[in-house]
Amino acid sequence: MKAVLAYSGGLDTSCCLKLLEDMGYEVISVCVDVGLPYEELKEVEEKAKSLGVLKHYTVDAKEEFVKDYIFRAIKANAMYEGYPLSTALARPLIAKKVVEIAKKEGAEAIAHGCTGKGNDQFRFETTIRILAPEIKIIAPIRDLNLTREEEIEYAKKKNIPIPKESKKYSIDENLWGRSIEGSDLEDPKNFPSEEVYAWTKNPVEDKEEEVVEIEFKEGVPIAINGEKLNPVELIRKANEIAGKHGVGRIDIIEDRIIGLKSREVYECPGAIMLLTAHKALEQLVLTREEIKFKEIVDNLYSELIYKGLWFDPLKEDLDAFIDKTQERVEGKVWLKLFGGSVRVVGRESRYSLYSKELVSFDEKTDQKEVAGMVKYHGIQAVLYRKVTK
Repeated sequence: MKAVLAYSGGLDTSCCLKLLEDMGYEVISVCVDVGLPYEELKEVEEKAKSLGVLKHYTVDAKEEFVKDYIFRAIKANAMYEGYPLSTALARPLIAKKVVEIAKKEGAEAIAHGCTGKGNDQFRFETTIRILAPEIKIIAPIRDLNLTREEEIEYAKKKNIPIPKESKKYSIDENLWGRSIEGSDLEDPKNFPSEEVYAWTKNPVEDKEEEVVEIEFKEGVPIAINGEKLNPVELIRKANEIAGKHGVGRIDIIEDRIIGLKSREVYECPGAIMLLTAHKALEQLVLTREEIKFKEIVDNLYSELIYKGLWFDPLKEDLDAFIDKTQERVEGKVWLKLFGGSVRVVGRESRYSLYSKELVSFDEKTDQKEVAGMVKYHGIQAVLYRKVTK
């Protein structure tokens, strides 16, 4: 029997690899690259092979991640409880690639290393069941109810390398952001130390403000400071520029799918910069009613991503509405970055609904025409006061 394992190289998935062998499976490991450092990808591959996998796949999905996931998230202003979705956004793509390998290899099972307390079990399993309902799902850590200490004991018995104590935080990283949790961060009153951050400079060390120009077409960023970039390069450039000004550090108490509250620290410099610019451009080109309704859609869209429902029919329905609104989200936005902040300082678009002639106090217009409109504004409140006195 064959089992395909979504493999990260960490303690959980390494224990899963050996536990699957104990169950009688030949294991095929899969690491999906959605923006991991090259050294880490090589380390994961070497570790999988040293642990005796039948075969290992490293799947380069960076461009697909940006074009089909990150760009859709930008168009939907995808934020969950105050932070840009990064880990949640990548999980459906990772699960999809694992399913593709499982079908290619004729595997009987797909396995993951999620525990029973987190969100990823929902994201992985929902995607797998939608795309491959015929394939069995195995979650050894959750199903065997293993604690961290029990995993370490099992790892020692199976000669699985145990991460060094210096790797005390649980970190997930992709092109769109980094999430950091665990260790001293589990106490909400503890301040995050500078060691948890890798992409962002300490905001107090920022010495000079910078103005950045972002150009959009159909809701998608296509250029930074006049330089047209391919999708992956553009996201990396955004992270680099915003990160050096300390933009994108977020420390929140997050509500997990199962209801537990968790303390999470996020680094998402490029995401904060691009989402800020995108929203500013929407304010310029969309009508008031479009913006109001789209805010509802955006919130629902973000909830679906967070809960792992990327392939849900409702998400596809919302895509159709969002894509229609983005036809006019074209133009440029100028941002000023300094000391961890990002501010919109200018915007332009050929689809702009802003009229200087109509709004200016210096332009002569017939102001008397609005008197009738003002007279009946709030008329029901006037009548309410009258009948209730």
